[in-house]
Amino acid sequence: MAVLTPRPSRAPSGPSSLPRPFWTLWLGVVINRTGAIVQPFLSVYLVEVQGFTLARAGAVMTAFGVGSLLSHVLAGWLTDRFGRRPTLTCGMLATSAAMVALGAARGFTAVAVAAFLLGLTIESYRPAAQAMVADLVPPPLRQRAYGLLFWATNLGYAVAMVAGGRLADHGAHAMFGVNAAVALVFAAVVWRAVPESRPAEGPPPGPQLRTALRDRPMLAVCAVTSAYGLLFAQAFTTLPLAMAEQRVSRADFGLAMALNGVLIVVLQLPVTGWLARWDRVRVLAAGTTVVAAGFALTALVHDARTLALTVAVWTAGEIVVAGTLPSIVADLAPPGLQGTYAGVSGMSWAAGAALAPLAGAALLPVGPRPLWLTLGAVGAAAALGTLMAGASVRRRTA
Repeated sequence: MAVLTPRPSRAPSGPSSLPRPFWTLWLGVVINRTGAIVQPFLSVYLVEVQGFTLARAGAVMTAFGVGSLLSHVLAGWLTDRFGRRPTLTCGMLATSAAMVALGAARGFTAVAVAAFLLGLTIESYRPAAQAMVADLVPPPLRQRAYGLLFWATNLGYAVAMVAGGRLADHGAHAMFGVNAAVALVFAAVVWRAVPESRPAEGPPPGPQLRTALRDRPMLAVCAVTSAYGLLFAQAFTTLPLAMAEQRVSRADFGLAMALNGVLIVVLQLPVTGWLARWDRVRVLAAGTTVVAAGFALTALVHDARTLALTVAVWTAGEIVVAGTLPSIVADLAPPGLQGTYAGVSGMSWAAGAALAPLAGAALLPVGPRPLWLTLGAVGAAAALGTLMAGASVRRRTA
């Protein structure tokens, strides 16, 4: 006699539903991001400590960005070829060495080379960490797990901004030294407490990157990711300049932007669990639409209060996208290629973010309304593209 078992209405919830190695990785991300104090203050360091002109500081930041762009694909390939734990651990060791090198470098050429190496290593943990989550966490729980990693990243970032400001007052060597030490701690935590999770059979034969670049559903997701990156990165590139033209003070701008971190810390956990019940393609499209609406509404901003309202809107969309996008990428990846797919997705976001200052600089002189309405249209097009790719994505991730 057959026994009928009830079909669960949603994925199990609570900390116990996720495996212990995931929580160890989560703790390592919190530690790493709490000590990530150099990157937010790097441009200030280049101008005030190294004495570079704005043009030279911009060139160094470009070298850092190029390294960061390449790091996603390189780390993704290493993750699938040699394993998640070795890639993450060695990446953090290399990050620590690059931090020390950048802190000790003098002269434009030496600083630019060190900045490139730091960019090449500092984000290398992301593809490895995302692949670990895909290996360790069952598919129904991945959206929640990636949301938790995003929450950990923002919690650590909030602490890093406060700590970095204080350490900067004690000299650049303290700032670089603490960041390098924290990278070593992250490497030690993963090496000692997180088991290797790469499938025993390893990646399939043939060029790994070519497999991802020929995957049409994946390419559709990457196109959406690039558009989203171009839109979202405006918050840290064009938005400060635009608000200065609107006579919003730096202090008020900082308070409005702080709302982003507060809302993520407060809302990310309950919202991610609730979103796991719904179709991820529609959730991703909805989140992108909300982000687009938030930036489009910036065309109406005239003071700090209205700026805070728009920040709250696009933060709500960011919370929705944060756990959904990597879970879709993880389910699209064939066995053994989780790292490569995560790396390609990360590179897509970084490419869009790299174009953000150029797009903002071209549109800002035209006026705030054309700028923000155009960027809102880019986000709306990304949301529409998500829905158009929905059928093929669902077939692959079912």
